[in-house]
Amino acid sequence: MAGIGFELKKLFSRRGLFASFRAYGYAGIICTGPMLLGIVLLLGVMFLCDRTGAPKQSRELLVCMITYTLLASLTVTSFLSMVVTRFIADMLYEEKNEAVLSSFWGSTGLMLIAGGILYGIFLIFSGVGLIDKFLCFELFGELIVTWNAMSYLTAIKDYRGIMLSFLAAIAVTFLSGALLLFLGISHVEALMAAVCIGYGIMLLWDVVLLYEYFPQSDISAFLFLRWADEFLPLAFTGLCINIGLFAHLVIMWAGPLGKQVKGLFYGAPSHDVPALIAFLTILITTVNFVVSVEVNFYPKYRNYYSLFNDGGTIKDIMQAGTEMLDVLNRELKYTALKQLLTTALAISMGESLLKYLPLGFNDLMYGYFRTLCVGYGIYAVANTMLLLLLYFTDYRGALAASVIFAVGTSVFTVISLFCPQVYYGFGFLAGCVLFYFIVMLRLERYTRRLPYYILSIQPVVAEDKSGVFTRIGCFMDEKLERRTNVDRN
Repeated sequence: MAGIGFELKKLFSRRGLFASFRAYGYAGIICTGPMLLGIVLLLGVMFLCDRTGAPKQSRELLVCMITYTLLASLTVTSFLSMVVTRFIADMLYEEKNEAVLSSFWGSTGLMLIAGGILYGIFLIFSGVGLIDKFLCFELFGELIVTWNAMSYLTAIKDYRGIMLSFLAAIAVTFLSGALLLFLGISHVEALMAAVCIGYGIMLLWDVVLLYEYFPQSDISAFLFLRWADEFLPLAFTGLCINIGLFAHLVIMWAGPLGKQVKGLFYGAPSHDVPALIAFLTILITTVNFVVSVEVNFYPKYRNYYSLFNDGGTIKDIMQAGTEMLDVLNRELKYTALKQLLTTALAISMGESLLKYLPLGFNDLMYGYFRTLCVGYGIYAVANTMLLLLLYFTDYRGALAASVIFAVGTSVFTVISLFCPQVYYGFGFLAGCVLFYFIVMLRLERYTRRLPYYILSIQPVVAEDKSGVFTRIGCFMDEKLERRTNVDRN
């Protein structure tokens, strides 16, 4: 019994309460924030194209290049984003702030190498010009660094710094784009360069904020890879969620709506544009989840688990558990209601507002927009429940639900391609509905038997979960140490 008590103390103190709150409470922002900025800049680029009379071919190529680079960077970073935020949370709790900054450069370096090789191969055979390849590759690298930096800034809750860097990136992109077009540079090169400049400003801003908050040290830059082995389900959960969100876009490029823009760059503008706009409707739920969890749910959550550590009576534990779950259910209802109202507002007012934007919406695109708004709304509520599963350390349940989400949206989207075009958006909607019911049933089952999962499935002694990622970290440390010794000699 003493052994179990020791393990519970370790789980619910050092790597449970604080770490789950830091790492998973803000996971939604890490995904939504980058996509939000990318969509805003994409709309701004389309506005500049419309105002300056850009050829249709140039505009479509520009949209494809930005969209491909954005999705590629998000896919690469999604594998490590939750692991990295969990590592940051543990280091902040243990007051080892000196280990954070080195892990930023270590994780960034690994993602740049792995992602750069894969995306570089694609660009080599993409069929676009050399300058366009270089701009896409440069933007990809900037996005990797920026998205990873956002994980660190979100973990320390520097929302003001993130917002200012967002605004600076938008302003610089518009100004530099207008200037380059005025100088007579072609639309594709001018606006791609402008986007690179804007994200470059954001990158520098975020890195400066990190250096202001975290001290430099000689701690291994690859220490976080031990967390990748320990919390491996988190890595695949983040990856599967990203696939579930955006796979339907890629599948549509290969369908009847898809068209070859240039080389390997394909697009389906009549579906892609409504999908990207509809994605913005989940922002309300993302922000609301963070606020409601921090203010209302987390105190009950902390009190409940603290009773296990502090020798609370069974009566106190049962009462605290009831109060916690009551707050949980209430906050989920409020979250669903707010998302429902947001979705209804977007659907009812979307057609009136979108006609003022230079997006070329027609009746078919308005239909996709309405369908995808419902799909993303259901996803937002389901993702909230998935993050709560992570709160309760149900990593396997969250991973299973995310896999079903990724497979479901992909399979249903492929099936929808055999239906009339007006039903194309329903494939993603069906995947989101399946995701919602799976994660709802899992959360209900898990919370109903929460004491069992807390007391019966925890290991009696601490387990060593070092594996392939830990060995990669050791290998990289040895290489860096040898290089440092050579340089000194």
